[in-house]
Amino acid sequence: MQRRLTVVQLVPALNAGGAERTTLEVARALVAAGHRSIVISTGGRLLAQLEAEGSEHVPLDLGRKSPATLRHLGPLRRLLAEIRPDIVHARSRLPAWMAWLALHGMKPRPHFVTTVHGLNSPGLYSSIMARGERVIVVSQTVRDYVLRHYRVDPARLTVIPRGVDPADFPYGYRADEEWQQRFFAEFPQLQGAPLLTLPGRGTRLKGHHDAIELVAGLKARGVDVRLLLLGVIEPGREAYLEELRQLAAARGVAGQVAYSAPRADVRDVYAVSALVLQLSNKPESFGRTVVEAIAMCRPVLGYAHGGVGELLAELYPAGRVPPGDIERLAERAAELLRVAPSIPPLTRYRLEDMQQATLALYAELAAKG
Repeated sequence: MQRRLTVVQLVPALNAGGAERTTLEVARALVAAGHRSIVISTGGRLLAQLEAEGSEHVPLDLGRKSPATLRHLGPLRRLLAEIRPDIVHARSRLPAWMAWLALHGMKPRPHFVTTVHGLNSPGLYSSIMARGERVIVVSQTVRDYVLRHYRVDPARLTVIPRGVDPADFPYGYRADEEWQQRFFAEFPQLQGAPLLTLPGRGTRLKGHHDAIELVAGLKARGVDVRLLLLGVIEPGREAYLEELRQLAAARGVAGQVAYSAPRADVRDVYAVSALVLQLSNKPESFGRTVVEAIAMCRPVLGYAHGGVGELLAELYPAGRVPPGDIERLAERAAELLRVAPSIPPLTRYRLEDMQQATLALYAELAAKG
């Protein structure tokens, strides 16, 4: 019988974001397997869920980029000495540095694990994420990036992609009539033509300009579509939103584009979308929205670079387009709107796959003593 482990995960805060969501997902799996799960962070809107799912939380501000953060080093060291965890798992750079320093000289020393969630700027500050006894990377793209920029034994790297829960994004899911009536009443301009959805926060990184240019390119080809920029409305991003509205007007497609704040009904939006777009203009480490849409059997059109390109190459090659090539983007969109290749159910990139792989890594390290 496997012995009960104590695992401490460190993140700056528990708000929205890939690292934070993965922290909760792994914490949930640890509790379900009978282990002790502890998370150290400043807290945030996901804290109540974390505790409701059986994990413990210790409030420490380890993510503030200030010399004052060092005052938490002593309390962190005393806390870890008291808890005596088997695994200390850092998911962000400053918490990783704090954990690294706190563990120095500690006997017995817990196993130190890091996860590289993003393509951080290379340098000394980021190098801590390559110093784990085991380094989890969320894609082959990230693995290649780490090996290119840091002197690290490839044997210490383990690719564990993030995963989606098929219960949250069921294969072949259809939005019910009542939801559709509410949705199209809220966005009447989206009715009457195939819907393209680009999920992503209000930043240039996500490629909103290219999505609007895509609508214009399709219009020039006689293909009528609608576009929802899902999640683009955010506090403090009003000037960016106005810039997008002006671009849509200048390109003659203002009436075909809608804008929304982040929504809880993403699954339903995907279900009524003819295409889900992923047009980030810089390579991303993974591409959760790609997996979410494909899990539901929704076609995805995206730029073939970074983690997104990696996912599309494996899961939906027809949806790949060279980055920034608006002409090819419009051509491929028109092709997919005519006939989209079928999508089989996911057999990888499931939440359970990620959880089991992470717990197996913990168990392997703990077995070393």
